[in-house]
Amino acid sequence: MSLLRRLMVLAVAVLLTLGAAACGDDDDGGSGSGGGSTQAVDTTGDDDGGSGSGGTVRIVASVPPTDHGWLGAISKNAKASAERYDDVDFRLLEAADADSQAQQIEQVISSRPDALVVLPQDGAALTPVAQRAEAAGIPVINVDRLFTAPDAATATILGDNYQIGVLAADFIADRLRCEGNVVEIQGLAGISVTEERSEGFSDELRKACPNGGLDIVARQPGDFNPDTGLRVMETILQAQSRIDAVYTHDDDMAQGVVQAIRNAGRDDDMILTGVGGSQDAMAQIREGGLYAATFLYNPNMAASAVTMARLIARGEGFPELVPPEVPRQLVVPAATVTQDNVNEYEQYAFN
Repeated sequence: MSLLRRLMVLAVAVLLTLGAAACGDDDDGGSGSGGGSTQAVDTTGDDDGGSGSGGTVRIVASVPPTDHGWLGAISKNAKASAERYDDVDFRLLEAADADSQAQQIEQVISSRPDALVVLPQDGAALTPVAQRAEAAGIPVINVDRLFTAPDAATATILGDNYQIGVLAADFIADRLRCEGNVVEIQGLAGISVTEERSEGFSDELRKACPNGGLDIVARQPGDFNPDTGLRVMETILQAQSRIDAVYTHDDDMAQGVVQAIRNAGRDDDMILTGVGGSQDAMAQIREGGLYAATFLYNPNMAASAVTMARLIARGEGFPELVPPEVPRQLVVPAATVTQDNVNEYEQYAFN
C-alpha cells in the first residue's frame, strides 16, 4: 500500500471516529471512485479560535430536504458534530431543488461564512455556484454527490458508490449462481451517485458471470423515493413474468419496491437488495426472505464534513497525518449487510 493510500485510510478512520463521537447519542447516526491527491493545510492557527485567528468559525451547510431517512441522518449528524465545538457557529439550510439551492448558496456567499458544506441536489448543476464560493475565498466541502470541476471544492467526502454496485453484483451473482433475471431500481437520474452505483453493478456482473446468464431485464430510476419506487416496480412486475433479484439504490426507496412485490404476491419469487443501512431494512434482513442484503452507506460523513470544514477554516489539519493536513478527497468504504452479520451492523442503522 502506498504512503498516500495509508494516509487516506488513516484520515478516513480519524474522520469516522470523530463522526461517531459526534453522533454517539443520536439514534440516526449510522452509517465514487476515490481520489488520491491531498492538500497541505497551515497548522499555525490558535487552538481556541476560528478562522485561524482565535475567532468563531461560521459554517453553513446546504442540503436537500431531509424528509428522506438517510438525508435526515445527514442533517442530524452535521448538527451533532457542530455542537461538539464551542467555537463553531453552525447553520443548516435546506433547498427543495437545484435552482433554489443555487440561489440559497449565492445568498450565503454574500454573508461570507468561514466554510460552506454542500450536499448538492445535483453536483453538475451546483458546480458553478460552488466555484463562485471558492473564488470568493470560502472553502467548500462537497458531500456525497460530486461536483464536476476540481476547483468547485477544497475538500470532498463521499461514499464509494462504484464499490456498492460491485458488492451488489457479487451478492446477486452468488445467490442466483449467474442464472436469472435482474431488475435495477436506480436513484435520481443523472447524478454521480446513481451513475456510479449502476456502472459498478454492470461492470461486476460481467466479471462475475463472464459466460452470461444474468440479464438486467429492467432498469428505471425511482428517485430515492418510496412512492416512486412503488409505482415503478408495479409497472415492471406487470411487464416481467420472471424476476429473480431486484437491486435497489436506496433502503427507503426499497420499501416502496417491497410493497409492490408483496402486493403482487411475488415476494417468494425473488430477492432484493438495498443501499444505506436503515433500521427497516436491517429488521427485514434479520427476518430473512425477500430483503436479502443492504450495503452500508454511512451518513456520518456529514459529521466528518463539518469537522473538515472547521479544520480548514482554522488553517489546521489532522495531527495524525505528517505533515498535518486535510486530504482533498476522502472515500468512505461500503460494507455488505446480510442475515449472517446484521447483528454487527445494526448499531449503525438510521431511522
